[in-house]
Amino acid sequence: MDRAQWQKRGRGHRSRLRQRFLEHGLYSFNDTEILEILLSFGTPRKDCKDQARALLDRFKTFPGVLDADREALLSVEGVGPKSSFALGFIKSTAEHYLKQRLKSRRYLNSSSQVIDFLSHSLRGLQIEVLTVIYLDAALAIIDSEKVAEGTVNVNTVYPREIIKKALGRNASALIVAHNHPSGVLTPSAQDRQMTKQLYLACSMMHIRLLDHLIIGDGHFSFADAGIIAQIASWCSSITSSSET
Repeated sequence: MDRAQWQKRGRGHRSRLRQRFLEHGLYSFNDTEILEILLSFGTPRKDCKDQARALLDRFKTFPGVLDADREALLSVEGVGPKSSFALGFIKSTAEHYLKQRLKSRRYLNSSSQVIDFLSHSLRGLQIEVLTVIYLDAALAIIDSEKVAEGTVNVNTVYPREIIKKALGRNASALIVAHNHPSGVLTPSAQDRQMTKQLYLACSMMHIRLLDHLIIGDGHFSFADAGIIAQIASWCSSITSSSET
């Protein structure tokens, strides 16, 4: 098969995939086919089947491919700068969509969407990142941002900086979240200590710390585990004793 025939066959295959998506949605696709379409955005005149398979062989899962950094993507045979750009841009677009979708929604009715956003933005990262979600008095989500990168602990996270950012947004409540690159969800002693310090600092400014979420192979909620309630009780005892 000459080059012209090969390109024509590739165009026909991509056209059939697009038509299938229009008729049946993404549920009719496997991971290789989804990656084929995404890669074709960067290399529209090239058959991307082999590259899609190579990416899945290297990174094991579809999320693993999207979580891979540019250098790792470029190390896969057949994946060039345009394809790596397309994958990175699509992942960032999805994160932007999930973040914007949260704004003005009440947390109590949208907690699953908060987890979706945090899982997308934090899972698979090779370094720890701390994200803060700001809420108003009615627990509607105002904004979210990453406030720290690296080792997230009491020595690197400064409650006064987080509170300053919260006050600048007129926030009445916070949710903090960070990832464990290892995937392990068990909170460390440092995680607990940081949460206690942040809760105490927030309470002094009449800001509620609703939860601390750990993202890894799933998610862990300090609130659901009863740890936030324990910290609240401890904080109450500290502030009560200081007033007497």
